[in-house]
Amino acid sequence: MTTLPTDIDVLRHMNNGRYLSLFDLGRWDLLGRTGMTDAMKRNGWYAVVSAETVTFRKSLQLWQRFDIESRLLGHDDKAIYLEHRAVVDGEIYARAIIRARMLKRSGGTLSHQELFAAVGRPEGLPDVEAWVHEWATASALPTTRADAPSIWQ
Repeated sequence: MTTLPTDIDVLRHMNNGRYLSLFDLGRWDLLGRTGMTDAMKRNGWYAVVSAETVTFRKSLQLWQRFDIESRLLGHDDKAIYLEHRAVVDGEIYARAIIRARMLKRSGGTLSHQELFAAVGRPEGLPDVEAWVHEWATASALPTTRADAPSIWQ
């Protein structure tokens, strides 16, 4: 990738909001390389991001080239966790942690048993680190069936 004029902010570096859009491209690339895109189309599944956080280390400058690296961190009973990185010459500039859920167009959540039956479960997939679970819990909003009034505390 290259940091383009449409990616930068008034400080002439990559706008923080662009990272998540570009990491979406990494997610679609990962889905395609693992066979998930075909399985999703065939079975009427789709993915939604339920939480994400980005940590910035260094700024990407105008016209700077970088790679997007993406990997599956693991899963729990409700979600899949991914990591995306913006990398320059092997050095991490920014990192995002993503919590995503797989849903069925016919309604409901796709179980991991159904998912892995269709595409296989990657060998050697580690358990999700405890801090990722803690982040997911701490950043969660009420379910769509619960009230969620916008009241500043």
